[in-house]
This record gives sequence, C-alpha cells and structure tokens, in this order.
Amino acid sequence: MTAYLLDKNYIKIHYNVDDLNHKEFESCVFESCDFSDCNFIAVTFIDCTFNHCTFDNSQINHVALRTVYFNHCKISAVNFAMCDKLIFEIHFKNCVLDFSKFYTLKMKATTFKDCSLVAVDFMSTDLTDVIFENCDLYRTEFAGAKANKTDFRSSYNYTIDPEKTKLKKAFFSLEGVKGLLAKHNITVV
Repeated sequence: MTAYLLDKNYIKIHYNVDDLNHKEFESCVFESCDFSDCNFIAVTFIDCTFNHCTFDNSQINHVALRTVYFNHCKISAVNFAMCDKLIFEIHFKNCVLDFSKFYTLKMKATTFKDCSLVAVDFMSTDLTDVIFENCDLYRTEFAGAKANKTDFRSSYNYTIDPEKTKLKKAFFSLEGVKGLLAKHNITVV
C-alpha cells in the first residue's frame, strides 16, 4: 500500500536503497538529502522541491515527477528515461546533471538554468520550448531530438547537427552558431 506524505520538510537525510519505495510525496521540500543509494520503486513526487540534494547513480526507473524543482543538486549519471511519462514536469537550477539520460522523454517547457549538462543524452527527446540558460552542453547528444523554439542563446560548448535534430524557430547566439557548423570542419571567426 502506498504511503501518502503531504507538506513535509526533510533535512539532511541519507536514504537507503528502499527507504522511499511505495510512497507519494506532495508539496514536500527535501533539503541537503542524499538519494545516491536509492532504487526507487513506485514513488511519486508532486509539487516537490529538492535543494542541495545528491542523486548520483540513483535508480529512478519507477518514479513520477510532476512539477518538481531541483536547485543546487548533483544528479550525475541518472537515467530519467524510465520515469512515468504522465505529467512529467521538472525544472533545474544550478544543478550538475553530467552523464544523465533523458532520451525519448517529452520535456516541453522544461528549464535548465546555470546547469552542467556534460555528455547528457537527449536523443529523440521532445525539447520544444525548453530553455537552456547559461548551461554547459559539452558532448551532449541531441540526435533525433525535437528542439523547436528551444532557447540555446546563453548556453555554450554544444555541437548540434541540424540535419539530425529538429530546430525550427530555435534560438542561438551568434557565438553559438559554431556548434551548428562543427560537422563541416570549417572555421568561424
């Protein structure tokens, strides 16, 4: 049976492998918590905020994330691709998401602000109206993604092949255009 937890604050807790399984959290705040050892099963987060939390290598295959905010979190090598796709809505600010996977997800209007997204997998992801504000996108993969109206203007270190990624009405800075031409082995000055 699923435990329902509403409007609670959790501070500096190190969760074990199955501490959160079969629980639903709504309007909860997690502050400086460590989820690195967790293997989430049947867990739902609705209108929750995570501040200064760590999720390195967490197994979040059976998690529902509905209007969830991550601030100053370390979320390296986490596979979001198997999350519940119904009402999947997340936002990131000042987070390290290096080596994480979001492939095939619908992430419309997601915000990434001041994040490190090194070698992240966005293959075949719907990134329509996503904002990448001041993000490091070094070696991030966008092949097959739909990035229409996506804002890349203040982000950097990306290489995107316009022939393999839908970029209709996407926003780029003049400096960032180099990342769209990289495959042609030309120099832009």
